[in-house]
Amino acid sequence: MGALMLQGTGSDVGKSVLVAGLCRVLTNRGLRVLPFKPQNMSNNAAVTVDGGEIGRAQALQAIACRADPHTDMNPVLLKPQADHTSQLIVHGRVRGTLDSSNFRAARGTLLDKVMESFGRLQRACDVVVVEGAGSPAEINLRAGDIANMGFARAADVPVVLIGDIDRGGVIAAVVGTLAVLDTEDAAMIRGFIINKFRGDPLLFADGYQAIEERSGWRGYGLIPWLPATSRLPSEDAVRLERFAAREEGRIVIACPILPRISNFDDLDPLMLEPAVEVVMVPPGRPIPAEAALIVLPGSKATLADLAEVRAQGWDIDILAHHRRGGMILGLCGGYQMLGTRIADPLGLEGSPGEAQGLGLLDIETVLTAAKALRPVRGQALSARFDGYEMHMGETSGPGTARSFAKFDDGRSDGAISADGRVMGSYVHGLLAALEQRAALLARLGATSSGIDYAASVDAALDEIAGALETHLDIDGLIALAMEGASA
Repeated sequence: MGALMLQGTGSDVGKSVLVAGLCRVLTNRGLRVLPFKPQNMSNNAAVTVDGGEIGRAQALQAIACRADPHTDMNPVLLKPQADHTSQLIVHGRVRGTLDSSNFRAARGTLLDKVMESFGRLQRACDVVVVEGAGSPAEINLRAGDIANMGFARAADVPVVLIGDIDRGGVIAAVVGTLAVLDTEDAAMIRGFIINKFRGDPLLFADGYQAIEERSGWRGYGLIPWLPATSRLPSEDAVRLERFAAREEGRIVIACPILPRISNFDDLDPLMLEPAVEVVMVPPGRPIPAEAALIVLPGSKATLADLAEVRAQGWDIDILAHHRRGGMILGLCGGYQMLGTRIADPLGLEGSPGEAQGLGLLDIETVLTAAKALRPVRGQALSARFDGYEMHMGETSGPGTARSFAKFDDGRSDGAISADGRVMGSYVHGLLAALEQRAALLARLGATSSGIDYAASVDAALDEIAGALETHLDIDGLIALAMEGASA
């Protein structure tokens, strides 16, 4: 069956969104489509139907295909940790840890795993839409590559290169990519797309033509800036500080940007609420004193991020907020930080050690090798929710007697302080449930807009797909996917 790969001239050029949009376009045309990313590096992940985890972007792309997320869609996932290492996830399960000394050699051995997953996806659909990572122009990373040209050549998948005009220098970025690639890698690229254009397309007509002439590649379209992307789940930390703007007259919900923050898309549903201003607090700034709620987010390295909370003085802000009567919600790693103690005796997140927590919940956590990966549903704050668990560690203590949530399978989750103002939970995706989000906002004295988050995401995907239908040569891309790179 057919396949097409989108690579970029750099990171954050829009690959993930365009793959999702193209998946929705082809799905709307009646094709059976599945997404694929050979190797991803992200601390934002989602649980799959087969009990593993993949990058959040591939889970969104599965939604765009109206398919269930599966570990084959992202066979290799690297999750950066605190000490310049990354947790290695293969086919959805923890395989070990990589660092600079073994990274290149280890990833090269994973090509067989990548090809197994790709083969299974190809047999299950009409078209696989593949996302690259970073840029093929990073030729210093070419040896052992499985994310870009290493995969494209092994699988014989044609590549379309994406350039981001919004950051400037897009002609040099596209043509320069050709200049640094070796002949065989360059031969895999069959065309280009220019993304994030603002203004009159006629103003770039000469530039578009110059790229075609200098590269010899066919242009497949010029995509305008797509406002609907802001309604999609966040995947990359580079987007976080864009949420730091303030607006008056709203209830402030503040979240510190931890160095190893993970699954920060948990907060995205709150950004749809007109009554709420979500303030992502970057390093070097205090948590706003007027915040009604502080959210401590997930973390890939809880002990290291807890140390950073103290280094930034955010612990002082959090404790002062609590003394003033403010509310605090800890999610996953943030929940662990709210306890009295966190221990990592096996060195799962770095060097073995332990630290005193913030002491706002009477719990303690010991990190263990077993990783909880499962969808969950239940009730919390007298409201229903659907979400998932994705964490390492066992949490216990008197505080768990006042649990935050009760799962439908009878298990309890999380803790609530005796004063009811500090809450912690291991559930990700909690606030995507309208009923649950409304219950939380009611505690803050606000009324939910009633916006269905899942419906909003789906509508954004359709809006993006409509723009791609208008501005891309979709028929040409389909033909390219079906004919293969070697045609």
